[in-house]
Amino acid sequence: MTVSPPDRVDLFQNYPNPFNPSTTISYLLPSDGRVSLNINNLLGQQIAVLADEDERAGYHQVVFDAARFSSGMYVYQFTFVDQSGKRFSSQKRMMLLK
Repeated sequence: MTVSPPDRVDLFQNYPNPFNPSTTISYLLPSDGRVSLNINNLLGQQIAVLADEDERAGYHQVVFDAARFSSGMYVYQFTFVDQSGKRFSSQKRMMLLK
């Protein structure tokens, strides 16, 4: 059985949300390319880098452990650049409750 890669780039809402102390962020890649996944506070300051690397097409998950951060709203920013240079960006909010 052969499994085909997804036909689109997609960033999913983290689960669980709200969370304490960790949450999972998932995304789909239709082709190989460069992925960047960062966590920012609401002031726009980057507080964590979860991915900054080349990844293969398919379904991916990253766990964010926020045990050292305070309760509040955070934004995760996702950028994917395929091998032809086409760019996809998205961001979503998540709530840390301690």
